[in-house]
Amino acid sequence: MPRKFPLVIGHRGAPAYRPEHSRSSYELALAMGVDAVEPDVVASKDGVLVVRHENEISTTTDVADHPEFADRKTTKRVDGQPLTGWFTEDFTWDELATLRTRERLPEVRASSASFDDAQGILRLTDVLDIVREGSAEHGREIGVVLEIKHATYFASIGLELAPLIIRDLKKAGWAEGELPLIIEAFESTVLAQLRAEGVSASYIYLIEASGRPYDQLVAHGRRAATYKATVTPHGLDELVGKVDGISVNKRMLLAADNTIVPDAHARGLKVFTWTARPENAFLAAKFRGDGERSAFGDYEAEWDAIARTGVDGVFVDHADLGVAFFRR
Repeated sequence: MPRKFPLVIGHRGAPAYRPEHSRSSYELALAMGVDAVEPDVVASKDGVLVVRHENEISTTTDVADHPEFADRKTTKRVDGQPLTGWFTEDFTWDELATLRTRERLPEVRASSASFDDAQGILRLTDVLDIVREGSAEHGREIGVVLEIKHATYFASIGLELAPLIIRDLKKAGWAEGELPLIIEAFESTVLAQLRAEGVSASYIYLIEASGRPYDQLVAHGRRAATYKATVTPHGLDELVGKVDGISVNKRMLLAADNTIVPDAHARGLKVFTWTARPENAFLAAKFRGDGERSAFGDYEAEWDAIARTGVDGVFVDHADLGVAFFRR
């Protein structure tokens, strides 16, 4: 029986080579052959869905170099954690459009950082257009894996994300199943909201290696199920009929004797994992090599261990390496 290849998903484009979530990062990932790309969405003050890793943007843009925005630096609690910096919800889209993208991990990704300040930030609708145009250019159907960030937090400040997502998907022609769409979040509440509204997508529940989902923590306090409990057989039983699959921190798949993939598959649930990266900084200890954090370790051995679990999708930063490895 032929081996099934996992989906190779360009994590924020191809951020090993260009600043994450920049236009060139997405275009490069498409050219390198990924099956889908993953934009993260947060909201501006005026309800525009902006593609950023987090709503705090000091490490991914040049906002700190704009004296006109100096007074907007502040400290907030996001998902219960204090953060200091500049936040998308304190800017209109027109203001955010004046910023330029920067590499988030310049000490590891010096080559990507060489493209700092060259491009503006994107809206969700921009990324959807890039993928649609890229599908036509490259002659294959390319999907979008849309990650929703901090939905409970944004709702608490009057910015409900689900209606904004529905608006943009409809505007771009992605809401009725015209093109491949996966929607994922660390919070099941927003996934349920979108599913109830009939958005045609596969719904994937993101799972951290520790902690509890913030929406469930707000609703139930310490009675909320942990992420680890969610991937037990009983926890997976609870997900059946609510989501189409889970996406787990790769550390969970690399743990000895874990049965996450077969347990999920037995219940008709897909399993994705994040994020396959070759640098020592991100590899499990036994796969790290000599050299600095930015040097490549024995990533092929780690990726082989991931592939052998039978996982259905893998998020990668080096789109070319991911396509070459996981499809061979």
